[in-house]
Formats: sequence, C-alpha cells, structure tokens
Amino acid sequence: MLSLAVSMPVQLLFSVVITWFGSSDALMDLEPIRAESPLLRPKVMIAILARNSEHSLPFYLGCIERLDYPKDRIAIWAATDHNTDNTTAMLQEWLSGMESLYHSVRFRTTDDDRSSYVDELGPKHWPDSRFTHVMKLKQAALRSARAQWADYILFADSDNLLTNPDVLTKLIAENRTLVAPMLESRTLYSNFWCGMSMQGYYKRTEEYIPIRNWKRIGCHAVPMIHSTMLLDLRRNSSKALAFYPVHQTYPWALDDIMVFSFSARQAGVQMFVCNREHYGYLPIPLSVQQTLDEEVESFSHTLTEAMLEYPLEPSRYLYNLQKNKDRLAFDEIYLINLERREDRRDRMLRSLEVLGIEVTLSDAVDGKALNSSQLQALGIEMLPDYQDPYSGRVLTRGEVGCFLSHYNIWTQNLSGFPLELEVVKQQQQQVLVLEDDVRFELNFKSRLNTIMEDAKRAQLNWDLIYVGRKRLQVKRPENWVKGVKNLVNPDYSYWTLGYALSLQGAKKLLDAQPLSKMLPVDEFLPVMFNKHPKKEYMAHFEQRNLLAFSVEPLLLYPTHYTGEPGYTSDTETSTIWDDENKATDWDRQLTHKKRNRGDAGPTPTWNRGHGDEL
Repeated sequence: MLSLAVSMPVQLLFSVVITWFGSSDALMDLEPIRAESPLLRPKVMIAILARNSEHSLPFYLGCIERLDYPKDRIAIWAATDHNTDNTTAMLQEWLSGMESLYHSVRFRTTDDDRSSYVDELGPKHWPDSRFTHVMKLKQAALRSARAQWADYILFADSDNLLTNPDVLTKLIAENRTLVAPMLESRTLYSNFWCGMSMQGYYKRTEEYIPIRNWKRIGCHAVPMIHSTMLLDLRRNSSKALAFYPVHQTYPWALDDIMVFSFSARQAGVQMFVCNREHYGYLPIPLSVQQTLDEEVESFSHTLTEAMLEYPLEPSRYLYNLQKNKDRLAFDEIYLINLERREDRRDRMLRSLEVLGIEVTLSDAVDGKALNSSQLQALGIEMLPDYQDPYSGRVLTRGEVGCFLSHYNIWTQNLSGFPLELEVVKQQQQQVLVLEDDVRFELNFKSRLNTIMEDAKRAQLNWDLIYVGRKRLQVKRPENWVKGVKNLVNPDYSYWTLGYALSLQGAKKLLDAQPLSKMLPVDEFLPVMFNKHPKKEYMAHFEQRNLLAFSVEPLLLYPTHYTGEPGYTSDTETSTIWDDENKATDWDRQLTHKKRNRGDAGPTPTWNRGHGDEL
C-alpha cells in the first residue's frame, strides 16, 4: 500500500504532461537548456589631449584603431587648442571617419586662435597657466566618463605608441584602480617613478632599473605613473580622484602628474605599473629651450625604435602626407639588402621614410647562393692563414657575399654581377653606405649632417668615416680630430653597419685588390688604415693609407646582438668559403661560450657613465 501511495502523484504528473504535450513522444523534442551568453566587455573612455601633434597623430591614432577591443564599447573624448600646426583639422578628420565605429565621440576645441599661452616662453615651456589648463581638460574628460557611466577611462598622451593591441584588455585584467603599462624608450626613461622626494619630484631608487629592464616582472606598486594610465571608475575610491581643482592641502609645485599623484595618495589609491609584456613606446621629454622641430625629430626616433619590433602603419582614416626626403650631405645613400630579407628591407624603408632620408637599394650578394665555380671565376682567394679570432674558422660564404655586397658599391665593374650603383663608375664624391640591420640614434639626421658640414668647413681630408662600428680597443681613448666636433681617429674596429665613403677612399680600397686575398670586410678596413693587430695580415697590403675617422658618439647600432631574440646572421650562418658542403652556424654554437663577432662588445673604460632614467 505504501508503494502505491508513493506512485500515485507520479502517475498523475505523467498524465498531466501527456495531456499538455499530446503524446509521450513529444517529450523527446524538448530542447536542452541554453547556455548564458558572455558578458559584454567593460565600457572604456579613451581621453585624447593633443597640442602641436601633427607629427605624432597618424601613428598614435593608428595604434588606437588597432586596439583589440570592441569599438562599440569604447567612447572617444578628444580635446585640442593652442596649436601652430594642423592638429585640430587632423583630429576632426579622424573623428569624422571613426565616429560610426565607436560608441560615442566627443570633440572639444576653442574658437580662440591663440597658439600659445600669455606667459609661455616657448612650445616646451610649461607655465602655471598651461598646467592649469591641461588639468582642467583632464578633469573634464574624467567628468564626461563618469557622466556616461564608463567603467574605465584610459588617458594616453598623443605621442605614446601603444604597440601591443591587447594592452587595454591586459590592464583591465590586472584588476587595479590605477595602473599603467610600462612604456619603453631608447634610454632608461619610462612612464613611472619608484621614488619621490619630499618636494614631490623624481627620486632615484634601486628598484627602478630592475623593473625598467624587465629583471623584475609583474605589476609593481609605485608612487607615480603618468603619460598612459587606466583608471577603474567602478571602484568607490575612484570618486575622490581629481586633476582639478587642486587638493586643498597640495604642497608641491604645480604639475598635472604630481597633482594627480597627490590626489591618489589622499584618496588611499595605490598606483601600479605593469611590465608583464611589452606594451609600447614614448619619447624622451625635451628641455624648456627645445623647439617643435626637435620634438618632431625626437618622435621620429621613437617611431623607428618601435618599428624594430612592430610594423607600425599610420591611421587609415587620415590623409597621409608624404614627408620630404633628402640625401643629407651625400651624393647617394645606399642600403644593402638581401632580396630574401624582405622583412629587413621593409623595416628599413619604413624607418628611413620616417626620418626623411632618401636611399637607393643595392642588392646584396647572397653568399648562400655562391658556388665554387663563381668564386673561381671572380678570382676570389682567401687571405693566407686567415682565422676568425673568435671561432678559429676560415672565411664563410656569407662573409664572401657580404664583402662583395660592399665591393659592388665601391667598384666600376665586377664580372658576373651586373652593376648600376658604383661610386667610382659614377664619380660620386661622397656616399653613405648602410646595412639593413641597424638602429638609428636620436637626432641621427641632424647630427650626421652637422658632422659632415664641420668636416667640410675644416677642410678635413678623409676617405672613410664610420657612423656605426664595434670598438675592439677600449683600454685607451681614441684621439679627437682637431677642428671637427664628434669625430675621432678610430682604432681596431668591427662591423660595417654604416660608413661614409669618399671617391678617393673607394679608389684606395679597390687598388688594394682585395678579392685575391679576401678576409671579412670589417677586418679589411682596419688593415687599410693600418690599425689591425695582426701584422701578418697587413703585410699582404702594401698601401695602408686609408684616411679613416669615426663619429663619436656613434649614430648607428645593430638592431640585435648575438643571443638576443630576433638575432640572425647571414655571414656566420652559411658554409665554408671553399667547401659548399660544410655548413657553419658559428654564432649559435658559441653564443653562451665566449665572445662573438656579433655581440655588443666591451664598454670603453673612459665612457662608463651611469645611465640616467630622466
């Protein structure tokens, strides 16, 4: 009876279900429970403040466009005024093209056509009136974000390049009220401080360099972040954060980043800087006396640094005005590039475009494609008893190809390699030769121009001027050239990254007939100016009177050194010069065992200063 009493409700329920659906077979047609859809991404406002930013906006906005984040969850707030360039029109053009893609777009400018503040002494001078105006603008952006119920606001200076498209997602995932992505520059300078003085200024600490150089990885508590930072507006403590008005107990000099840092401290909000990944780049700040032209050149350098790792392109929604290009003080500038090294060619051409330098491509001779018959036909013989000082090996096919690539630029004719680009044949008085794996130092163009003008003014008789090299003698300083600033008499050196060559110098190199006694081109040059430590090598070259000099400080460096990610060598990784069946990979084999031809080299003992992060 008990079992019957229990089963009666079940039977009743079953009969109700059958009645509802019509038959028991209908139960089989019930769909499974659907999963919930994912949450929408947090709403983010990006605040853009720009002044005299015509030079940086195309690439800055290009980075904003490429952020891997739903555009319909992003609002744009932009402001500009006091411009002497085309910044206002560029921002309007970009916002007009992007307006339909973003959640909302707000643009703030002024009818006042003044290009400077009343008490401003120059474009890089920051009087109190300018600081106050910028703080009011940032506060207006913050107020707008709160009014639109944004979850976050991202402040990003208009010359910061956010090259990592995931930067916004990564910063949100850190789950911090105030967090900045660590941005890179060519120096130790970045967008955070690890110490602050009693007066509110930067203070050097031991913690800074390990974070800046990625020796300590993570999200680090710091007293100051600036330039680019993300604020979580969902946090209750964020309501107390303000750029303006200045906190009533604020004790320091007027400065927008110091004012906001103090506001965060008073609100109990900790600032963090994150270096878990590489997020982007920023230029080094200029001094009060510097000009807008110098700012443009500084940003161009930042852009070339970023292009070492990222194929940056300007915004697709802005008209891209081509930059005027020239050849500096040279009749021609040659860029040596292997046809199969398309990545290097593209990067260099983009960088040279940014710098405003016009070049002529010179196809490199691919050592890997050379065979023994070609070498014999060209009359190539290795210098007797030559051995690489690092590995003890003989010449490689890659080194032969490298030598011929430079030789092609020097010579009139070379059987088997059709030539169109020759110094001697065209009687070019002075040329600049660049390899395709170089990075440019700050103000490369103006500094090299100045050196060449000084050499001309001093009537310096020169054959070759190193623009980039690897110093091998570092125990004593090299002698400065009288009458010419930033030029020295070089000692034994490696690398042919970049050098100026005169017509007279090219003739001297050719007259030495180096193909019949070949050694690597960067060993040959020191032989020719009589500074090679191997006397037995120099004995094979009777005339060693090349008038060689070197820029100091150097203006070119390699993009990568031996053992670094991205390092490749077409000279070291090939085959023995007279045996195409014997492969070599000397750099890879010796990377962690001893010094290499491709490493950074020792630092001169007379030039070991402390690299300042400011």
